[in-house]
Amino acid sequence: MTSDTLAVVGVVLAVLTVSVAVGRLLVWAVLRRVEPGPAVAGVLRGGTWIGMLERLAITGSVLAGFPEAVAVVLAVKGLGRYPELREAHPDRRSPAAERFIIGTLASYTWAGLTGVVGVLWLGAVS
Repeated sequence: MTSDTLAVVGVVLAVLTVSVAVGRLLVWAVLRRVEPGPAVAGVLRGGTWIGMLERLAITGSVLAGFPEAVAVVLAVKGLGRYPELREAHPDRRSPAAERFIIGTLASYTWAGLTGVVGVLWLGAVS
């Protein structure tokens, strides 16, 4: 492998790691700001792992030059979470729906921004 190839691989791995790890902290901080109380047990279970995988997919797709994949990730998430979000009573505010929307927007914004920064960094390296 050439040094250019190693540099590209290093940048991609660094950007993906920052997207997933820092994104987890960022989303946690945003949700804590919105919901200062303790988390509701059982609401949107698995959200942390799903969020990390989503950020990995979104940032990776932007780095690969295929940002259209973000729509696929969003559609899969929406379809997967629809039954849980639908259970909310129409006359009351749904904490699960709010958490879903706020967490998703924070996570996707971070992942997209990280991907764009990664693309710029790759342009500078190669």
